[in-house]
Amino acid sequence: MFSPWYAWAGRTSPQNHVCLNVATYGPSGRFTMTDRGRAALRQEDHRLTIGPSSMTWTGRELVVEVNEIGALPKVGPVRGTITLTPQAVTSTEVLLTPDGRHTWRPFAPTARIKVDISPGHRWEGHGYFDANAGQAALEADFSFWTWGRFPMKDRALCFYDATRRDGSTLALGVEVLADGTVNQIDPPPLTPFKPSGWRVHRETRADPGFTPRQAAPMLDAPFYSRSQVTTRLFGEETTGVHEALDLDRFRSPWLKPMIAVRVPRRAGWKQAV
Repeated sequence: MFSPWYAWAGRTSPQNHVCLNVATYGPSGRFTMTDRGRAALRQEDHRLTIGPSSMTWTGRELVVEVNEIGALPKVGPVRGTITLTPQAVTSTEVLLTPDGRHTWRPFAPTARIKVDISPGHRWEGHGYFDANAGQAALEADFSFWTWGRFPMKDRALCFYDATRRDGSTLALGVEVLADGTVNQIDPPPLTPFKPSGWRVHRETRADPGFTPRQAAPMLDAPFYSRSQVTTRLFGEETTGVHEALDLDRFRSPWLKPMIAVRVPRRAGWKQAV
């Protein structure tokens, strides 16, 4: 959905603009997102193949085999395996717009993850798996949103806050229990905190009197921020992943050529026999 090549093609054939986006962080961090043509796509019941990379659901684990090339300025191979084991898989689908043109699926907000990717990323910890889907461009229906997933002692909390183009807002809070049960909750107040390096506005949920703070930077772009954020929710301090997306900036014509530098187009592909 962030591919400039897909936008320039008129958003008419998503199968002809497929990407596996991988971002790692730290001194050896890499960013990969190659826009590939339909020849690189293979869809099967339990396996999605995009060029030399793939995602396979084994019935118990999601195994991501990564074989990509990092984008500028750190060009080089990014290869390895990510294995995500959900604690439970939910069946929940959330409408992000009343007409259902945009939805969110929190498949596994609580999971274990094992990462073994070169160069230099090998670790295990907690993770999550979700997905967004839409029948229209995000920037057509939203001007701004933030999202956060925060691990708690006995559950995971997710917050979705958005301003739609028609002026209405989304203020969603959900808790996911260990058995996969999803409950909607009344979230604590929406609280602003320090903008990103590119001055993208940031806010998330926090108990009254507590100001969230960035615990670690992850991805900082002119229209998008991803970071580890510490907040306090229902009396419990927690650090989770937070995203802020400025879609007014994203739809600016000057931005797409900048993104294309980081998202190269590779239309042709020949599957190995």
